[in-house]
Amino acid sequence: MLALGPLAFASPWMLAGLLALPAIWWLLRISPPLPKRVRFPAIRLLVGLVREDETPAHTPFWLLLLRLSIAALIVFALAEPIWNPAPRIAGQGPLLIVVDNGWASASRWNERRAAMDGLIAEAGRTDRPVLVVGTAPGAGASILSFETADDGSARARALAPQPIEPDRIALAEKLEGAETLSRGNVQTVWIGDGLDYGAATQFAERLSAIAGSAGLTLIEPAPGSRALALLPPDEQSNEFAPAVIRADANGARGGSVRATADDGAVLSETAFRFEEGETSARAVFDLPLELRNKVARLDIAGEGSAGAVVLADERWRRRSVGIVSGASAEEAQPLLSDAYYLRRAIAPYAELRDTGSARDTQESIEALLSSPLSVLILSDIGNLNDADYARVNEWVRKGGMLVRFAGPRLAEKSDGLVPVPLRSGGRALGGALSWSTPQHLAPFEKDSPFFGLDAPQDVTVLRQVLAEPAPDLSNRTWARLSDGTPLVTAAQRGEGLIVLFHVPANRDWSNLPISGLFVEMLRRTIALSQATAGAKSDAMDAASQRGDLLHPLATLDGFGRLGAPPATATAISLEQFESAERSPRHPPGLYGTVGSPRALNLATPSLELTPLAALPGISERRLFEGRAEERLATPAFLIALILLVLDTVAALWVTGLFETERIRRVRFASRFTPVLLAALLLLPAFDARAQDEAGDDSFALKATLDTRLAWVITGDPEIDATSEAGLSGLSRILAMRTTFEPAGPMGVNIATDELSFFPLLYWPMSPDQNQPAPEALARINAYMKNGGTILFDTRDQDRAVGGTVTPGTATLRRLLGQLDLPPLEPVPSGHVLTKSFYLMNSFPGRWNGGELWVEAASPDAGSQSNDGVSTVIVGSNDYAAAWARDAAGRALYPVTPGGERQREMAERFGINLVMYALTGNYKADQVHVPALLERLGQ
Repeated sequence: MLALGPLAFASPWMLAGLLALPAIWWLLRISPPLPKRVRFPAIRLLVGLVREDETPAHTPFWLLLLRLSIAALIVFALAEPIWNPAPRIAGQGPLLIVVDNGWASASRWNERRAAMDGLIAEAGRTDRPVLVVGTAPGAGASILSFETADDGSARARALAPQPIEPDRIALAEKLEGAETLSRGNVQTVWIGDGLDYGAATQFAERLSAIAGSAGLTLIEPAPGSRALALLPPDEQSNEFAPAVIRADANGARGGSVRATADDGAVLSETAFRFEEGETSARAVFDLPLELRNKVARLDIAGEGSAGAVVLADERWRRRSVGIVSGASAEEAQPLLSDAYYLRRAIAPYAELRDTGSARDTQESIEALLSSPLSVLILSDIGNLNDADYARVNEWVRKGGMLVRFAGPRLAEKSDGLVPVPLRSGGRALGGALSWSTPQHLAPFEKDSPFFGLDAPQDVTVLRQVLAEPAPDLSNRTWARLSDGTPLVTAAQRGEGLIVLFHVPANRDWSNLPISGLFVEMLRRTIALSQATAGAKSDAMDAASQRGDLLHPLATLDGFGRLGAPPATATAISLEQFESAERSPRHPPGLYGTVGSPRALNLATPSLELTPLAALPGISERRLFEGRAEERLATPAFLIALILLVLDTVAALWVTGLFETERIRRVRFASRFTPVLLAALLLLPAFDARAQDEAGDDSFALKATLDTRLAWVITGDPEIDATSEAGLSGLSRILAMRTTFEPAGPMGVNIATDELSFFPLLYWPMSPDQNQPAPEALARINAYMKNGGTILFDTRDQDRAVGGTVTPGTATLRRLLGQLDLPPLEPVPSGHVLTKSFYLMNSFPGRWNGGELWVEAASPDAGSQSNDGVSTVIVGSNDYAAAWARDAAGRALYPVTPGGERQREMAERFGINLVMYALTGNYKADQVHVPALLERLGQ
């Protein structure tokens, strides 16, 4: 390869053809154009015989330059020019490309892709075998063997960043154990992310040993381009301020952090800035409480990685707490006021709404409940009046949390807003129901929300309100004293929760309010307030899920996009949730239930980013080059072809062949056709192959000789493989159960393939699918209007979290927003789809419960086109996965929640769907059979 700055030539020896330009100049110079022919009467032969011949002796200078330019362009194209070529690879042996594809690589993934493409292209030009592997767990090649450059390029395109840290040492061990790499002397290129996750020195040494004398090259981003990470905001802080961290402290750098809601709306955006020498910066949001509690996601604008995203859950939503006290005013004796202790304990992590003493209790409760409120605390208020009781009871049943503290008034008389029946009076040291010594707290049980907190021995209780014995008292107890009597009880009331501390919130009966344990108990109690807003059947299950498994709801990919969990994702126990290792089994995302999800973020407060230092064994270390290389041969040939056409026209004009219409048509056609054929023969081999493929009619023959089902190729290998397996399984089921025997299904490219050959298309939604071009949208519209039916499958039933638009639905809206779609409605009762072959009333797939939408019925039944068949059918149950089977007939994917019975119903739906697309409203027309027979009889 010959490099001239940003321009290089893959076949520089072809430039020797430029030496022929002087010879071409000379030949053209001495070869004048054909004489100009002038038609005139014979008598004119006698005129002008004495005049000298005025035919040009030489080719015109402008035509000479034109032809020399054509020759130079052809030589230039044959030399295979490349703009911005990839750096040369030393050596001639096999090439190993190791790519860091953890979360930190996502923010500059295009640069890594360009580096991989350039290296593979260079290897292909020298016929060197290539092996591409990733360092993220589960992302490396399953079989570590070298392959051709084309296969290596396909593997590189399939490589994507993962939402976890890379495991370089594990990859090094696999490489060392591979037989194809055991001989050493393998040219090795490490495309790194610039970060040290530990053991980077050991990894470099192992790669260097594999490379041997061939050398190890490290390509990494510039210090200012390394990935940033976003740390969750402090749960205990009044400020809502996530921290942004970086690896390199050199230079100033700025950016912004966005806060978005469940529906993707941007609630706020605030700036951050690293000064010289700083590796951490804070982005402080100033949001009202209502907006702060709507934040579902924080991300660094423009960073695009899983480490730059923080998913918010109930732990980061600040609760609004209202306090109504029945004690004396705090101004007189603050240390004796229960409101004083409550405010000091709650203020660091909640928004307080304190209303003062009990002289205006009714007015205070009404004022607090008139605006959104998470928790209402009633301290030593024994009996609410009827209006307040009805108001608070309704608020609790709608999802509010009521926390009550005992005291003299509650010990004397209580209303019905308590979790357990209470005895009148109280148990006190030295009283009728007395202890001989102050009581300590018993250890918190596993099913209590206080489980894990230490019960200090210096916390004692002198008096408490006793609960009446009841069969379910134990299930309603969160905390006990050492003698087993309840200290904190709770019960579900509608969708809300009532919690009772059997002691006051001051020092009169216990020293608990002045202990650190009191703060933690209130924090955990208030943290449950939002969880009670869902429809929970069991109070204790809603309040404490210790020992439960949190199943993945939606997970982040390497680019920080929230979507359906991968097949490798598994549930996490609640006890191990905070310490769970981020891995393919536990990727960052949302876990738990739809009504109360729990966020597992990649970045934790302990995360530190360290840049790669000097590493041993590296023969060359350079930064990313930027843009990918571009081949200029095809544009050069096209320009030469255009100039050749212009040259032909110019030559005809010079010879005067445009003077009459007949001559112009004959001469132009006779001369232009061979010139055009010669120009086409000069085009590169790959262009010729592309034209052959474009004109190849094998696709049409295959699609028309047999009736086939078809799926739309999305570009995602996993989704496309599932679609093919699903339609293959459905085709076999159709052949076994019906008289229709379809051939194997085909994948279609909506941008290039003819769609009219297929009666039914299955189109799964892939978040990464490119937006169809206007021409492709026009083809889809024409297909549907001419009788075709498309089943759009969003594949994300029950994946919506907190009211968000599911990824599949968002993709459907993005791809098809410009289509001319008819109005849709859920499949009505008695629709042909429910009886075209089997009688059905639901349409499950791999999932169940999602609506199936069809074209809405026209008010005028006679005006329906397409024989009454809906051109658009939209579902979300991942139908192809339910139909998919391998060659032995074994199902490839599990179906939930109905198991094999649900799979059978999914296959029946597939049969109904195909029969519906093929036969139209035949089943619906059968209702007219009696009338037709009656008319025939007449």
